[in-house]
Amino acid sequence: MRKVYLDHAGTTLLHPEVYSLMCEFMKNTFGNPSSIHSFGREAKKWVDEARQQVADLIGSKAGEIIFTSGGTEADNLAIIGVAAARHKKGNHIITSSIEHPAVLNTCKHLAKIGFEVTFLPVDRYGLVDPEELYKAIRPETILISIMHANNEIGTIEPAEEIGRIAKEHGVLFHTDAVQTAGKIPVNVNTLGVDLLTLSSHKIYGPKGVGAIYKRKGVRLQPVVHGGGQEKTLRPGTENTMGIVGFGKAAEIAARELDSEFNRTRQLRDKLIQGIKERIPDVKYNGHPELRLPHNVNFSFSYVEGESMLLSLDMKGIAASSGSACSSSTLKPSHVLTAIGLPYELIHGSLRMTLGMMNDAVDIDYVLEVLPGVVSKLRSFSPLANKLTV
Repeated sequence: MRKVYLDHAGTTLLHPEVYSLMCEFMKNTFGNPSSIHSFGREAKKWVDEARQQVADLIGSKAGEIIFTSGGTEADNLAIIGVAAARHKKGNHIITSSIEHPAVLNTCKHLAKIGFEVTFLPVDRYGLVDPEELYKAIRPETILISIMHANNEIGTIEPAEEIGRIAKEHGVLFHTDAVQTAGKIPVNVNTLGVDLLTLSSHKIYGPKGVGAIYKRKGVRLQPVVHGGGQEKTLRPGTENTMGIVGFGKAAEIAARELDSEFNRTRQLRDKLIQGIKERIPDVKYNGHPELRLPHNVNFSFSYVEGESMLLSLDMKGIAASSGSACSSSTLKPSHVLTAIGLPYELIHGSLRMTLGMMNDAVDIDYVLEVLPGVVSKLRSFSPLANKLTV
């Protein structure tokens, strides 16, 4: 049975070049980067190189990169760090209703301890309206946190315009670029961001390591307290092996950005067109043009998402569903809810995200299997032939 992995937005495999470099590092280097002896200096050299590689991916300076344990910690450091550092200036934060839980739940936490948070709505494509953002800014607004692109529906937000608005009002702008860095061009200066978060395992690097870009001059208060590592903003001995792998993954992503963008976009379009031609009563979610090159999200009428996932998995196809925000909850996707989908379509959604592991034969196999899976599941639904999307 053919195995097809279509969950690259969830995580990616370790790139062979990353694996090789990490093995070399583990065999030959074990020093603490904070130590001043030769073993420590050798480890620090590797960390410094990785910092430059990550910086190069997003057009920043190496000194503006702070390594963390992943995207979630980076989001927390950006948002809580600004809130703590600027609370005397104001207590108002603006975000969107479709952010990753690492941003949403952090903002909700701050709301419980005295901060005011505005959760901007989105349109049916998942786009934030810059005019609504403009209206939401107050004298006490200290931070805008809007993701660069949505992890579920792939819609790319108008980050450059948001950056201009933020700068006009003297408000800091943070964007979660976990889903965009390495997939589409990301440049901190073009976007006009003050803070930007990244994650290694979304770009074929190891899990357990991420980074925050902090523009020079931006003040943050640390979330974790300890030693002086990462400019005291992320104390604790560095995950040197993970950082080295992250750096290499960033280097590869920058090198292959154009070719992978074009390749995955072609596969994406083939998959989208094939589904529309072969399966009736489907709804394509997200913006039709302003979207990530590897993201496909459909809702299928009269089909339960979890059953669809299990059926596909039995055929060797791995994807994800909007039926749950995570595998541990049955709550409907807050993203699909925010774009106005009815409950039944939310629970019949399927996200397929392409990557290095996929080719045209994979798409042909999915288009061969998926219509039969949907048809079989619909045969159990009494509504299948009575309603339309």
